[in-house]
This record gives sequence, structure tokens and C-alpha cells, in this order.
Amino acid sequence: MVEEQLTSNPAKDVQAPKVARKLPKTLDTDQVQHYLNIKDDSLLAVRDKAIIEVLYSSGLRLAELIDLDLHDLDLQQGLVKVTGKGKKTRQVPLGSKAINALKAWLIRRAEIKVQNADAVFVSQYGKRLSARSIQQRLRYWAQKQAMASHIHPHMLRHSFASHILESSGDLRAVQELLGHSDISTTQIYTHLDFQHLAKVYDQAHPRARQTNKTRRK
Repeated sequence: MVEEQLTSNPAKDVQAPKVARKLPKTLDTDQVQHYLNIKDDSLLAVRDKAIIEVLYSSGLRLAELIDLDLHDLDLQQGLVKVTGKGKKTRQVPLGSKAINALKAWLIRRAEIKVQNADAVFVSQYGKRLSARSIQQRLRYWAQKQAMASHIHPHMLRHSFASHILESSGDLRAVQELLGHSDISTTQIYTHLDFQHLAKVYDQAHPRARQTNKTRRK
């Protein structure tokens, strides 16, 4: 049996099939409202509500929230300065609910002997909160509020983006708010927006109801 070695790879130009990009899970506005309806005025509850409000109000990444310092907040103007990927900074609006939650937290924060004087969000022992601590607290409140979904910081960021796009249709604005350097990263939310529109269409249009089962998800 004669064996010969190929001088080139015949499969080098063969491309693997594209894997469908998994869309991020989001909460609808009613779910967000229920999640944030926290009836607890304990120190940790006040802090956690401020965390959740800021994540949803401004679409921050988890690392961006952790790194927030007091001088990054401008509650009078309703702005927060965020340091994102590549140390790029951006200013993002804070909603009135987030502003009120932050004001309530900063009053309670004064009760703590703070070790990280600049950190906005600290533990009851005064240390800047870790990513794991925030993730655990979000899960805690999801269980406390009897939410069906497993809620994590990025889900609130996704919800923020999809709700803004759904209301405004302004993809460039969403890109700026999220701190995406490439708009192609932001375009995933157009798929979420289309899913919402398709759902409304299927429910509302009398000639569409027969296609409910066949519409692509």
C-alpha cells in the first residue's frame, strides 16, 4: 500500500456552520416593577434596592457598578460617570427612582464604619462589595419576591437596553448608554425588539393568529 502526503489542506476553506446567537433573557416592565417592590427598610435592603435600581436605570455592567465611587455620582443632575472596558468613561443618566434609592442608601451608609471611603456600595463591614456578593443578593431578592426567573446583573442590563430600544427605536443611543464600542454588539437588541413586535402582532392582528405556532422564535 502506497501512502502519500498532501501538500495542502483540502479543508482549509471549509467553514463550520454558524451557530445561532443566543438571545439574552430579559424581564418585562411588570416583572421589573414587581422585583423592585421591596417592602423592607433594613440597611441591606435599602442598599440592595439602590443596587438594583442603578443596574436597571443605567444599564451598568457588574464591574462598572462595583467600581463606582462617590465622586462619580451627580444626583443633582441625575448623572453617573462610569468607567467601562478599556478604561473608557461615559456619563449615563440616572432615573428618578434610582436617584431616590441612592439618596436613601447614602443616608444609611453613614451608619457603617467604611473601610473603602470612596466606594458607593459597601458591605455591612465597610468593604467594597464583590461581584459574588452582588450576584448572591440579586438571587436572594428574586427568591424573596417569588420571581420565576433566575435574576443576575447582566439580565438587568439586557432589560434596560431592550426597554429603551423598544420605546425609542434609537439603536445609536442604546449603544452609547451601554458603552459598546461597536454597534454590531448592540444590534442583538434589535432581535429582542422584533420578538416583542412579533408577539404584539400575533396577538392583535386577526389574520395572524393562525401563524402563532409557525412564527420563528
